[in-house]
Amino acid sequence: MQALRFDTAIENILKRETRFEAGAYFLLKDALDFTLKRTREEHGEERHVSGAELIHGFRDHALEEFGPMALTLLEEWGVTQCSDVGDMVFELIEEGMFGRQDSDTREDFANHYEFSEAFLSPYLPKGTLTAGLDSGEPESDGDRGSALSPVPRDAS
Repeated sequence: MQALRFDTAIENILKRETRFEAGAYFLLKDALDFTLKRTREEHGEERHVSGAELIHGFRDHALEEFGPMALTLLEEWGVTQCSDVGDMVFELIEEGMFGRQDSDTREDFANHYEFSEAFLSPYLPKGTLTAGLDSGEPESDGDRGSALSPVPRDAS
């Protein structure tokens, strides 16, 4: 992929899709490279990665790059749930930047983890998670609330 070509693809996407900032697409491209490298190291060959592999690689790469600020940055860029990553992947497929197999769908990216748990829990002290976050069950993409969201408190 040529950098200039990827920049042009992002410009084209942003003309029709305004939910996500350009930085999110560049992070996704880097996350794909990260995931491909990890897959090559684990399996000894380069191959197409599944939506599940990419969504987990996206999480791991974002945590590696941005640490405890990953969630804040992703939210700033408009990425708040796993299915958002799938939407960006398919925008990049449409621009010819990412490849696709016939069996690949947007749903392959949905409901793998809840963003607040995935991006905050690695930095919280052990035992501080609420019951909703440490259950091990991914929350629905439809639930955009977070058990870790600050709740306004009465100052009195």
